[in-house]
Amino acid sequence: MLLYPGLTALDFVGPQHMFASLIGATVHHVAKTLDPVVSDSGLALSPTATFDQCPADLDILFVPGGGDGTLAAMRDEALLRFVQDRGQRARWVSSVCTGALVLGAAGLLHGYRATTHWATMPLLPVAGAVPVPSRVVRDRNRITGAGVSAGLDLGLTMVAMLRDRPYAEAVQLLAEYAPEPPFDAGSPRTASASVKAIVEPMFDDFNEQGRAALGRHAARTRPL
Repeated sequence: MLLYPGLTALDFVGPQHMFASLIGATVHHVAKTLDPVVSDSGLALSPTATFDQCPADLDILFVPGGGDGTLAAMRDEALLRFVQDRGQRARWVSSVCTGALVLGAAGLLHGYRATTHWATMPLLPVAGAVPVPSRVVRDRNRITGAGVSAGLDLGLTMVAMLRDRPYAEAVQLLAEYAPEPPFDAGSPRTASASVKAIVEPMFDDFNEQGRAALGRHAARTRPL
């Protein structure tokens, strides 16, 4: 599980909770150094391994999303080399939210169906991916989740794949994951026009910079 400054904490913590429930598995929190990594909300997360210390062959490579931190990650050559290297050999390559764009910048989504945060879906084709507006999208060994909270769904989906459905349902029950949100505004399909008018402009600059960052790595977007 990749860590980088400015990631969205829930993108990481939701799937981490699910992966950590896999009895017998070792979950590596990987960053450039072992210094605490501060999320976009100020929550500090502790790496357990550096890029060099991370095992070469992984069952799962997971990349969380974020805002400005993700844009920086998409321009970070050392980080992208790590993601590309581990991603080429990993059994499963996964992401949540704008983490898909980091996979895209590393050339790991070309020709794959994928999802990301609803507001950044137009960037997926720039990475050679086919955008699918679903909570979790699986295409061969690429499994991507939509925005932030979809990481819980992605985590449970992967637990079921790696173990079985009863195991995943037990993990879900232990987490009491039975969402009943107080408002029906968690999707652009259900949010009001006035709410969307507040949120959509927040991504204008991100999408512009994200498009430029993906363009810089166009050579990597051919199939690996």
